[in-house]
Amino acid sequence: MDTSAADPPRHRSIVVVDVEGSTARTNPARARLRAVLFDLLDEAFRAGGITADLRDAFIDRGDGAICLVRPADEAPKTALLVHVVPALAQLLTRHAGDRPDLAFRLRVAVHAGEVHYDARGVYGEDIDIACRLVDAAETKRQLRNSPEPLVLVVSGEFHRAVIRHGYAGIDRSAFAPVVNVRLGEQKMRGWIGASGAGIAS
Repeated sequence: MDTSAADPPRHRSIVVVDVEGSTARTNPARARLRAVLFDLLDEAFRAGGITADLRDAFIDRGDGAICLVRPADEAPKTALLVHVVPALAQLLTRHAGDRPDLAFRLRVAVHAGEVHYDARGVYGEDIDIACRLVDAAETKRQLRNSPEPLVLVVSGEFHRAVIRHGYAGIDRSAFAPVVNVRLGEQKMRGWIGASGAGIAS
């Protein structure tokens, strides 16, 4: 098949979030929750120094979002774990205290790889990997059994490239390879933070 006309691959850090138990909510409640979700995501990324000019517009997933960060010195992958995810956890906790009727928790998957764009949006294998990780049964179970506002799962590639090196602010011992997903014939493993977001304080 001729793929010469396909959009060229573009590298992005990929963050996918999904709201726990959203299907149990009414449609009006989902509308309010969606508005809050996108506001909190924007605030969390800005808290991590990843402003709108360093990322694509958030992509709607119905009960979640895909967040794509462009490669830039101002937006290192470590910032996602050291700043953005902890900020998101804090914002979720604050929101739950302010609006318990609209409280919600998140599954968060972090990956990085090549993405493509067309008139309908973004696509590619690495997008699929991040979505499989956030939707995995074990990721859902980990959040269900946790008191934390979110659970973080990272891909094996992201763990190898970033977490295992123990960069400042990242506790590599807090992650365990407990999520298994399949993409076609490929078997892949995700690493979940053992305590909350799995980030060192």
